[in-house]
Amino acid sequence: MNFDARIHKLAAILQRHDCPAIAMVPGPNFFYLTGVRLGLMERPTILIVTASGEVHAAIPALEKDMWTARMPQARTVFWQDADGYADALAQLARQTGLTRLAVEGGRMRHFEASALARAFGTAPEDGTDMLLPLRLNKDASEIAAIEKAVQISEDALVATLKQIGAGLTETEIRSRLLINMLERGADGAAFDLIVLAGPAAADCHGVPSSDRRLKRGDTLLFDFGATLNGYSADITRTYFCEEIPQEHRAFYEAVQEANRLGRHMTAPGVTPHDLDTAVQQALRDAGFAADIRHKLGHGLGLDIHEAPQLMRGNHAPLEAGMVITIEPGLYRPGVLGVRIEDDVLVTEDGARSLTQLPRDPQVIG
Repeated sequence: MNFDARIHKLAAILQRHDCPAIAMVPGPNFFYLTGVRLGLMERPTILIVTASGEVHAAIPALEKDMWTARMPQARTVFWQDADGYADALAQLARQTGLTRLAVEGGRMRHFEASALARAFGTAPEDGTDMLLPLRLNKDASEIAAIEKAVQISEDALVATLKQIGAGLTETEIRSRLLINMLERGADGAAFDLIVLAGPAAADCHGVPSSDRRLKRGDTLLFDFGATLNGYSADITRTYFCEEIPQEHRAFYEAVQEANRLGRHMTAPGVTPHDLDTAVQQALRDAGFAADIRHKLGHGLGLDIHEAPQLMRGNHAPLEAGMVITIEPGLYRPGVLGVRIEDDVLVTEDGARSLTQLPRDPQVIG
């Protein structure tokens, strides 16, 4: 990955916004720009990129060897736990000479922003919206990473479906899915895996339970994804245990058709507003307006949910290189929930689904 090019890309964004610099903390943007993956801890870890493309940082001394090897071009102030970070941030302010500074407001914590305000003598500005275009369009290496995460995820689910049936709890099924992902090369789960049976699937982001057991006629909803080298898959499939109750088939098929429509419509120039509106209208026309709970989807990459948001009101056209989710769903409390989610790459002339799992109604167990 060409991290220098990514730094220059951010510098150009800063120039367009007449912003002299932005400060970030460990997370997706930090990793995108440096290739360094660190956790948010009690120790402030600050990366600053200026509009001229300079890179400055304040890094805990225990990370010195790793940081120096990865980011030799950064002008870095290292600080020891025994000394605290205040002097290091003051030195960083003198080193940069900045009197104005934006911060990664959607991720930076209050104590870090306050420490920067004291060191730089100015209240930081929120640069959240300014950062949105940075990772919007994926390059070839990012697309390949997401595709590999998708492949691992799908292979793991196929293996899991062969191992489960009525009588197992949601948590037992979830553990088998996680093991299957790890055995196939995943770094881990991209998020807390969702496995919901029967009426519990009507909770869009429900928590799997060790008390709920899969029963004949239940829907079984998987919302899952592997992560690999920082990039993630985000896939949802819904199955039926042993049989498909006749009254639930139309419910499922409405979601299936909405998913097909969303994938078919996706192309450069189409707006998320128009895409979401058309797909939600298809669900309404099928007679399920009361069972709609959420927008059509979101961007996918280093974050599970990132720009663009596929919802009404977002009129920024889709562009080639974006990776999005198409995930219509219907939810009837106390009865069932159905969601079908695909990870889709916007191409120059349309779109390509990175997910290949079947979408037709399927019986398991």
